[in-house]
Amino acid sequence: MAIVNHSELDLREESVIRINRVAKVNSRGKRFSFSSLVVIGDGKSYVGIGSGKATEVLVSISKAKDDAKQNLVKIPVINYTIPHEVIGKHGASKVLLKPAPFGTGIIAGSSVRLIMEQVGVNNIYSKVLGSNNAMNVAKATMNALNSLQDVRKVAKKRGRTPKTLFEI
Repeated sequence: MAIVNHSELDLREESVIRINRVAKVNSRGKRFSFSSLVVIGDGKSYVGIGSGKATEVLVSISKAKDDAKQNLVKIPVINYTIPHEVIGKHGASKVLLKPAPFGTGIIAGSSVRLIMEQVGVNNIYSKVLGSNNAMNVAKATMNALNSLQDVRKVAKKRGRTPKTLFEI
């Protein structure tokens, strides 16, 4: 997982995954604040998620966007899909991601769809297993994407070519 300098990238608009109103009770009553979960990407394999909290919605989204820019990572994308099947875990959530043939579209729900759109993956199957909490699903998806391996890097590490890697 390599952190990337975001000043060189042409980042798309952010996608807001979730805005949550949080109440803190004290002696004078309730004090409300907002927490936001945002995904940002360039549509060409760079993506990051971030969260922010503030007393106003726009400020919390702005903080979450800044946090997402700090957490950008490069994801291997081949022909608008992922290179292999992977399962990501975070908390009680598990996310299964499977590559799909061209023309399939993004078969995903909740946080996974927004993250895949920002990565630039257009053909993928996914299934959320366990808890469907938006924060945990987003982090499980990022965990799965971070554990993807590029065919060229694996072949180089093993001292083979990508074509001979899959021969039996």
